[in-house]
Amino acid sequence: MAEQNEESPAAQETAAALDPAAQKNAQLLDLLHRLFGADTFTDVEEPYGLLTVTTTRERIHDIISGLQQDQELQLNFLTTMCGIHYPENEGKELGMIYHLHSLINNIRLRIKIFFPIADPVVPTMTDLYSTANWMEREAFDFYGIIFSGHPNLIRILNVEDMDYHPMRREYALEDGTREDKTDLFFGR
Repeated sequence: MAEQNEESPAAQETAAALDPAAQKNAQLLDLLHRLFGADTFTDVEEPYGLLTVTTTRERIHDIISGLQQDQELQLNFLTTMCGIHYPENEGKELGMIYHLHSLINNIRLRIKIFFPIADPVVPTMTDLYSTANWMEREAFDFYGIIFSGHPNLIRILNVEDMDYHPMRREYALEDGTREDKTDLFFGR
C-alpha cells in the first residue's frame, strides 16, 4: 500500500488561497494566536472546514470569555458543549468540546480540552452563557464531569440515586450471555 501523500507547505498555502473557508480559518487562527499566544493551542485541525483547536482546562474559561468579548470576532453564541470519554488516552480520558459561533460574522470554532478521569473538574461557563447551564448538567449526568462554580449541578435526565455515569465507555455494549441475540437472527 502506498504511503499517504503529504502536501508541502506551499501546496497547502495555495489550496488555502483557493478555499474561502480555509482563508477564514487561517485568519481566525492568526487572531487566536495574537490574542492568547501561539503556545495556547495544540492539535489544530480543520475537519470538514471547521477550525478545531485543543487547549487546557486551566485556560478554557479565559479563552472563551475573551472570544465572547472580542469586538472583531463576536463569538457570542455557544452552539453546544458536550462531554467525551476516550478510556485509551491515559491521563486525558475525559474531555469537553465547546462549539462557538459568531452569528454576525458567520465564524465557527470548536475548542477541545482533555483531563484525567481521576480529576474531572472544569470551570463552569454559566457566567458567560446561560445555555451552558443545562449542557453542563448533561455532561455531569452522563460523564461525571464536575463544573466548579455551577449554580445547580444535579442530574438532568437520569435519576439522582444513580451511582454511575452511563456514557462513559466502562460497560460492554451488549450482553454476551444473551441467547436471543444470535447471528442467525441479526445477520451477523
